[in-house]
Amino acid sequence: MKWATIRWHLRRSDWLLTGAILALMVIGILFIYSASFQRADMPVGKMYQRQIIWALVGIAGYVTLAMTDYRRLAEYAWWIYSVVLVLLILVLFIGHQVHGATRWLNVFNIQLQPAELAKIAVILAVSRYWARPDRDMSSLASLVTALIIAGGPFLLIARQPDLGTAATLLPITLFILFAGGIRMKFILVLFLIGLMLAPIGWLGLGNYQKERILVFLDSSRDPFGAGWNKIQSQIAVGSGGLTGKGYLQGTQNILGFLPRTVAPTDFIYSVIAEEKGFVGATAVLTLYGIILLCGTRAALVAPDKMGRLMAVGITGMIFFHVFVNTAMTIGLMPITGLPLPLMSYGGSFMVSMMLGFGILQSISIRRIRR
Repeated sequence: MKWATIRWHLRRSDWLLTGAILALMVIGILFIYSASFQRADMPVGKMYQRQIIWALVGIAGYVTLAMTDYRRLAEYAWWIYSVVLVLLILVLFIGHQVHGATRWLNVFNIQLQPAELAKIAVILAVSRYWARPDRDMSSLASLVTALIIAGGPFLLIARQPDLGTAATLLPITLFILFAGGIRMKFILVLFLIGLMLAPIGWLGLGNYQKERILVFLDSSRDPFGAGWNKIQSQIAVGSGGLTGKGYLQGTQNILGFLPRTVAPTDFIYSVIAEEKGFVGATAVLTLYGIILLCGTRAALVAPDKMGRLMAVGITGMIFFHVFVNTAMTIGLMPITGLPLPLMSYGGSFMVSMMLGFGILQSISIRRIRR
């Protein structure tokens, strides 16, 4: 690549987006270390070291996609979607099982979670389908087709089972359809259908999933079992006060009341809130707010409909993850197992999020000149 091309990319890049991403990434690594810390005379687990490696891989993917025209990537949307579907099917047959869930493929001794890549694949495929110039937004057939595109990965991921990750595909698809100009009556119909199917959905949930919802409604139902994580997370967040107990000083975290199996992943926000208090927790949310604003701006200045829909899908995905994760840590939503972007421990999740951000940056770089 010529130096002039590199300078063009650097000059048009959204550095506010990049800065917020890197800041959250560093904070995440620091608090994954904290979530693994017990006391000074004991070795700290290697989770934070692995997260650093995944962060570097993610940055490489981010830079690569940022410098790649998103329209070229969109040309391969159906191929990417097909490959991810195959990977999701393989998971069900030869996947690696952990805690009763089969979600990982062992690829050269690396644990790959295809469900995370499915989010990006669905965004590309639905955006590609919905952005066609001849697409009839008022056609019920077009709406059904878009839902089928998202429905395939949804069913395969839910079968693993991983209902939390599967559920992210629904708002992502609706965000894209809404940005594409779907008629509001279709949105209302989908909402009503969802309400009518809720009882059937309840019957299809596993016992542990039902218990999470019941515990959310009544914390005293099982305080030492299904309700433990929820209660300890709320205590951690509430006990942080205004400025927190100090880095590596959170008692809920260090003493293990907030289980070490979930503190670095789903409940990393609780660790931050306990050790850095309201000020630290608000700073993290502010950084996410900056990212969401940058994503919204990328959608508004996108040079074509494809770019706008992809930017909306990626921004919607980030919003859903942040909203659900922070809400569940403070007891406003049931425990779903959705991680916090850029901060929760997880290689596949980190890389998939960074690929999404790379696409967002690519759209921003190629924005309409104002």
